[in-house]
Amino acid sequence: MATVAFIGLGNMGGGMAANLIKAGHTLKVFDLNEAAMAALQEQGAAPAGSVAEAVTDVDAVVTMLPAGQHVKSVYLGDDGILKNIPADTILMDCSTIDVASAREVIAAAAEAGFAMVDAPVSGGVAAAAAGTLTFMVGGTDDAFEAAKTYLDAMGANIIHAGDAGAGQAAKICNNMMLGIQMISVSEAFVLAEKLGLEAQKLFDISSRASGQCWSLTSYCPVPGPVPTSPANNDYNPGFAAAMMLKDLRLANDAAEGCGASTPLGHLAEQLYTAFSDEGNAGKDFSGIINMLREEKL
Repeated sequence: MATVAFIGLGNMGGGMAANLIKAGHTLKVFDLNEAAMAALQEQGAAPAGSVAEAVTDVDAVVTMLPAGQHVKSVYLGDDGILKNIPADTILMDCSTIDVASAREVIAAAAEAGFAMVDAPVSGGVAAAAAGTLTFMVGGTDDAFEAAKTYLDAMGANIIHAGDAGAGQAAKICNNMMLGIQMISVSEAFVLAEKLGLEAQKLFDISSRASGQCWSLTSYCPVPGPVPTSPANNDYNPGFAAAMMLKDLRLANDAAEGCGASTPLGHLAEQLYTAFSDEGNAGKDFSGIINMLREEKL
């Protein structure tokens, strides 16, 4: 087994780091939140006082950070990863960030002689804890193979999407689909309510018909049909609306940059902006059904 540094122990990172420990790796962790580090220490991780301390004498580094500027700072700064890791360390950034930032950091790592992948995830907090995430991985074939050993400990599906930045491209495209689909499923259930059709009946029919999609069958936005969905837990995330909004903005910014037409993506961003601005940024993104019940659009 290897020694791994894990930087960023938020809602997703904490569960991912715990699974590396369960797989038998020695873990060094750093986060600005001392409580998050303490929780991993109870599971066997060694807390570090800085990024530089965390990445000293390790075989691999995993990062899970909020945005592109944080990733660039942690990797490229004077006290950052690239200036403090030993030779042959494999680098894995699992954050969801813009494609340009991912490519910039991977290029800097390659110039310094290190293999690195961008490996954003899909599956939410429950999958992070269960070790069943899907990883969308960008990087060279050699970097992918080196990273896969570690990603396998945290996920069920490890997919090589292409060269540097391809993981981020896949993630924002996937989550744009997810955001749009959740709105469509929510609209259908609101319409069914107005028409007097029971939610369970709509679920039973649509889950076997052409309306079938993950937002319906795995994450149904109304209580009852899918007992594990956040709808049955007061829309506690899950996947927070603020994170969905972040991903939609990344997707639409990328679309504008490359000249792609994403009218539904832009409308989904507008709706999730309104939902978040109403005080729901911390609620699960499927809770947008409650706003749609009240809106006359």
